[in-house]
Amino acid sequence: MIEILLMEIEKPENLGSIARVMKNFGFNRLALIGPKIQKTDEKAAIVSKHAKDILKKSKIIKKTGMKKYDYLIGTTAVLGTDYNIPRNSISPEQLAQMLSGINHKKSKIGILIGREGSGLTNEEIAGCNILVTIPSSRKYGTLNVSHALAIVLYELSKKISIENSLSHIAPASGKDLEVIEMYMDDILKNTEFTTEEKKDTQKKVWKRIFGKAFLSKREAFAVMGLLRKLAKK
Repeated sequence: MIEILLMEIEKPENLGSIARVMKNFGFNRLALIGPKIQKTDEKAAIVSKHAKDILKKSKIIKKTGMKKYDYLIGTTAVLGTDYNIPRNSISPEQLAQMLSGINHKKSKIGILIGREGSGLTNEEIAGCNILVTIPSSRKYGTLNVSHALAIVLYELSKKISIENSLSHIAPASGKDLEVIEMYMDDILKNTEFTTEEKKDTQKKVWKRIFGKAFLSKREAFAVMGLLRKLAKK
């Protein structure tokens, strides 16, 4: 299940446009985090055209609700560098390729769209398993939130079929990834680093690596078993 999450949406026109592009590409689950407007706003309904049902069925959640997703995918216009691990990102096309190999009916996947004016905070980005950036002009690379989502959903719709061919393979859950992260943290605690910053960087790197891997449940259990043994040494 893929759900679109909007962080503190402010403009009804953007909310309506987002609902419309979601319906254009076959996505119908929408969640609003701390919205600054009502989902029943008349302007949003007008702009959404034939996607009013998506607005009507949308739900309002708290920030803590983001932790309930097996995979949380953030979006950002700010490109990372080799020294800015949290903002290292992939393209929408790469994301679609990754997601095409997992069972969406058994995984809860959230695509997080940032605020219209300021995007996502560093803390919110750190909580994401994967970060996506749309390649655009260096002179002005920030897209409107609905335009950015349209590009992401277009790429996903090309790769993802409703009936996934790998539906018999159970995917790793968010809880599985938390256990893997816990064992990795235990290993890092017992590993010497010259600075705490380098240890923290390792945590962030491994969180992203396992997030991008989209492990099956069987693969996750194998990783847990290895990390458990290493943590005991």
